[in-house]
Amino acid sequence: MKQYKGYLLDLDGTIYRGKTAIPGAAEFVRHLKEREIPFLYLTNNSAAAPEVVAQRLRAMGIEAEASDVYTSSMATAHYLSERAEQGTGVYMIGEEGLYEQLVQAGFLITDEAPQYVVVGIDRSFTYEKLAVAARAIRAGAVFIATNADAALPTDGGLYPGNGSLVAAVSVASATKPIVIGKPEPIIVRYALERLGTDLQETLIVGDNLSTDIEAGANTGLDSLLVLTGYSNRENAANHRVQPIYIAEDLMDWLSRLSL
Repeated sequence: MKQYKGYLLDLDGTIYRGKTAIPGAAEFVRHLKEREIPFLYLTNNSAAAPEVVAQRLRAMGIEAEASDVYTSSMATAHYLSERAEQGTGVYMIGEEGLYEQLVQAGFLITDEAPQYVVVGIDRSFTYEKLAVAARAIRAGAVFIATNADAALPTDGGLYPGNGSLVAAVSVASATKPIVIGKPEPIIVRYALERLGTDLQETLIVGDNLSTDIEAGANTGLDSLLVLTGYSNRENAANHRVQPIYIAEDLMDWLSRLSL
């Protein structure tokens, strides 16, 4: 088994469930920190700022700094910054984490003739927001989705994810979006640049075959499926993309590294 020099770690279903850390996650992160192995928490969550994500993790007993977190909002702002000047108008459907990243990158949040429409999870989504977004896209604005996750895991079960909102805007505007988050390679490439490790020496870890594992396949990264969240062994056996490794949890993986 390869000894990896960098890790991209999914959060929900991999590090925690709801507000509870998954057993072994804290120990694995501590192992990485002690050995100075670089890692990032790589999440499709566009709602929360990196500082907020890190605070949540620390509250669960998991070591985390804002600099350890890379979100789909951060990747979206990075993507736009490579293509548009500061002051460019963006119509945003989303929450505080996305708003903060776009504003910090110098974009003007507006509903008047925006050049881009960005859709992230928005638990205050309305028909009016849908209408504004669709009109702007039909008028020529570029349609970008932070991610297209169908479901959002919560303590109360699976709720509609950002993919549901993206689908509504897509149908209303007759336009397919550019998707930034996993399993698309855009967010992974940016995360690797930030991590500073080579593709061949980095492992992406997650619980979801359709996002985490496919993200690895789409970018040439080795992948580890942990069976603590969304996907199980039967799913993996039948999925079109196979993980390189499967482990019960991060403690199981850590025990293999110690052999």
